[in-house]
Amino acid sequence: MNDFNAVAQFCRHHFRHFTAAALIDAADSYRKHLADGGVMFMTLAGAMSTAELGVSLAEMIRRGKVHAICCTGANLEEDLFNLVAHDHYVRIPGYRSLSAEQEVELHSRHLNRVTDTCIPEEEAIRRLEKALLEEWQAADRAGERRFPHEFLYRIIRSGAITQYHQIDPKDSWMIAACEKNLPIIVPGWEDSTTGNIFAGHVMKGDIKNVHTVRTGIEYMIMLADWYQKTTAKHPKGIGFFQIGGGIAGDFPICVVPMLQKDMEIDTPLWSYFCQISDSTTSYGSYSGAVPNEKITWGKLSATTPSHIIESDASIVAPLIFSLVMAS
Repeated sequence: MNDFNAVAQFCRHHFRHFTAAALIDAADSYRKHLADGGVMFMTLAGAMSTAELGVSLAEMIRRGKVHAICCTGANLEEDLFNLVAHDHYVRIPGYRSLSAEQEVELHSRHLNRVTDTCIPEEEAIRRLEKALLEEWQAADRAGERRFPHEFLYRIIRSGAITQYHQIDPKDSWMIAACEKNLPIIVPGWEDSTTGNIFAGHVMKGDIKNVHTVRTGIEYMIMLADWYQKTTAKHPKGIGFFQIGGGIAGDFPICVVPMLQKDMEIDTPLWSYFCQISDSTTSYGSYSGAVPNEKITWGKLSATTPSHIIESDASIVAPLIFSLVMAS
């Protein structure tokens, strides 16, 4: 797309120093890693799907610039919430000055606020719940077990929510991932709206087997298998592009020391690292930890190309993606 070239040209002309220059360095290193034959693993924390990162991330996936994703359960589901209910979302530009009474009024309208954006419960959450419950119950009756992302892939492929689409499907990163059958890791899925919904249906007896949805430990085993097979095929290794911090970043990066120290398997370290975060380094903070700290844990080496961009990912990530996709 010409848009990516135009954005890249703007960035290269204006972004020359400090955080701006760090953005350029990270993007160029990302491009080099792929050009040399490496693959890229991406993590999504925060509420990047509600921030509509799919507008740029979906194209990154389609162009083969992302090869696997680890995200929170919220980011997994919220891309599809946006897909089926975008027209019903409510933006609150002055959210910082809302009174408690105004928050109560939003709640009474079934509007769940994420910073400046309200997710409409009935149009988004309940629409997806209906399709999910049918898939969960079918798997439950058949004695089958699937990962959270696999259930959502089935919903996308079945066309169960197609009638509700309110954005161009090309702007949904989950649809792009589904088309590529991209591996997705979702640690801590229980801490999500659909995770809560699943627990509720188990407690009500609508689903008999709580293990119908596979767990985080099984995700780690799946990731370990993917990591070993992928590094065997790609000697240049796997890069790690981290948006935010938390479990979405910490869970998957630990697969390397787990394989090396717990399994005693000679395993290549991550071969590129970049983190976009506005968290500052503090005592014990993972989200604000600088890349060098990861050397001590056996995740990165002293020579791993490493970048940290201390800024807002909703601004920075689309710019980096444009630089990576520019011709």
